[in-house]
Amino acid sequence: MPEPPKFYTVSDLVRVHTCPVRYYYERNEPFAESDRYAVCKQISYHLGDPLDAEVIWAEVLVVRPKIDPSLREFLDICIAACNKGTWQPAEETDVMVRSEKQGLTGMIDRVLPDGSFSIVRSARAMPIGTFAADRLRVAAIALCLGEMTGEPVQGGHVEYIPDGVSRYHTVQPRDLRQLITTLYKIRFMRDGEVPKHPLNAPCVRCRHMEKCESTRGRRLSDLL
Repeated sequence: MPEPPKFYTVSDLVRVHTCPVRYYYERNEPFAESDRYAVCKQISYHLGDPLDAEVIWAEVLVVRPKIDPSLREFLDICIAACNKGTWQPAEETDVMVRSEKQGLTGMIDRVLPDGSFSIVRSARAMPIGTFAADRLRVAAIALCLGEMTGEPVQGGHVEYIPDGVSRYHTVQPRDLRQLITTLYKIRFMRDGEVPKHPLNAPCVRCRHMEKCESTRGRRLSDLL
């Protein structure tokens, strides 16, 4: 029987884009969202409605009972920032999308009344524009959604909750080229190839730095 198609997640894409070798080393480790993201995600469910800190914090404690209590202050900071702007309430939340053609799956955090989508981030916003990783996220979600609906999807919103900022990103050809390149890297790794390190790989902060330096230019199968 033919092997069932392998689906990669948008999170996989972002991690490979950051550093494909680090992704390989950590591919079997469970991926857990940060406490900061848990706070921002819970706030996102209430955007467009009054943001009650006590209610949202109680929900956070249900989702993450062992969360650091100091993040209660972070919640207040996020709510104060979000209260400075105007937000559309979500028509749907946590909508899974997928591309059969590309073997890709991801999640839309919020579907807005105008039919657009948004992804929620726990990072601070750039002075202008969006981060490269977030542009990749938007491009991947737009590709999946466009395939599912049969209609082209031009872009999506990135909601930087700590700053109360929503930025719309229109998918550019460079984003799609990066998406295709990153998918190739994942598939090459599945075949046992070590991809080249990106020039801006976060090596200084990586716990695999020493091991990684000794494996440049070798097949991963040689290391097993």
